[in-house]
Amino acid sequence: MAAKVASTSSEEAEGSLVTEGEMGEKALPVVYKRYICSFADCGAAYNKNWKLQAHLCKHTGEKPFPCKEEGCEKGFTSLHHLTRHSLTHTGEKNFTCDSDGCDLRFTTKANMKKHFNRFHNIKICVYVCHFENCGKAFKKHNQLKVHQFSHTQQLPYECPHEGCDKRFSLPSRLKRHEKVHAGYPCKKDDSCSFVGKTWTLYLKHVAECHQDLAVCDVCNRKFRHKDYLRDHQKTHEKERTVYLCPRDGCDRSYTTAFNLRSHIQSFHEEQRPFVCEHAGCGKCFAMKKSLERHSVVHDPEKRKLKEKCPRPKRSLASRLTGYIPPKSKEKNASVSGTEKTDSLVKNKPSGTETNGSLVLDKLTIQ
Repeated sequence: MAAKVASTSSEEAEGSLVTEGEMGEKALPVVYKRYICSFADCGAAYNKNWKLQAHLCKHTGEKPFPCKEEGCEKGFTSLHHLTRHSLTHTGEKNFTCDSDGCDLRFTTKANMKKHFNRFHNIKICVYVCHFENCGKAFKKHNQLKVHQFSHTQQLPYECPHEGCDKRFSLPSRLKRHEKVHAGYPCKKDDSCSFVGKTWTLYLKHVAECHQDLAVCDVCNRKFRHKDYLRDHQKTHEKERTVYLCPRDGCDRSYTTAFNLRSHIQSFHEEQRPFVCEHAGCGKCFAMKKSLERHSVVHDPEKRKLKEKCPRPKRSLASRLTGYIPPKSKEKNASVSGTEKTDSLVKNKPSGTETNGSLVLDKLTIQ
């Protein structure tokens, strides 16, 4: 007798069908994964649309859910992952262990279950090591294979690729290694033959070679992101919103609140939060971009590229204010960075607050 379709909830109807057998017993659900990845040679499929959207971010490199906590620059592919991450900032632990007499609390349900299974949910060990005089038992077959390395001195998971004799202690490490053989071919352009050994190298290639650049219609400067272009275009406006430094005796002004905060931290509070982690260096910087530019000196390959494409040096004040002096003036400039910045702002209004708050005014730039 053919099985008939039983009534389902709205959630089951979206991704699966539940069948009944001849005796009316409820069988296991048959999951229909109708949300399929459109990238070539992928084949991943999901029963929920949000799972597919999160998966697509692995191909595009996007992280559409950024953490809004001040100072945290992390981003995530799904709202669930962002919510879980936000608990690290709030310190909330809403999940309590269900075992009697245990009052431990956890930030996520997954961590609580992991704790419960490890310390309270005692299972029968079914995987036994048969090496002589051993007899150790394990709950999982994977744990047994890892243990047997102590007897054989040979890692259990071997790469199946012809000519490769590498072995690994965990299936996940073997899977990650197999990508080295397959690589990540570039699919942005049919004429591009680039194959990245790692996902990171692939994303770097796309960013450097296939990203559409945003061009300034005034000076033709190019930017990788439209946001950077919008910030840059403010430097061409005759009248623009600027942020005045609220500290006594300081006449500096900046086009963004972020740059003003960087100025206060570096010049007034002498904070240098970004430290070079290269062995024997330890230099500190006020801005992350400054640290990234500095890191080139420790990378011979990047240093060669930098020598081939030299860029004019800009002072920290110039980078923060967004003011770029004309090339003809740069060669014969005898004005200090402070004087250049002062020339940007005229007639700073009196009564500016000096208690550390940001001051916002509209001034005409001449």
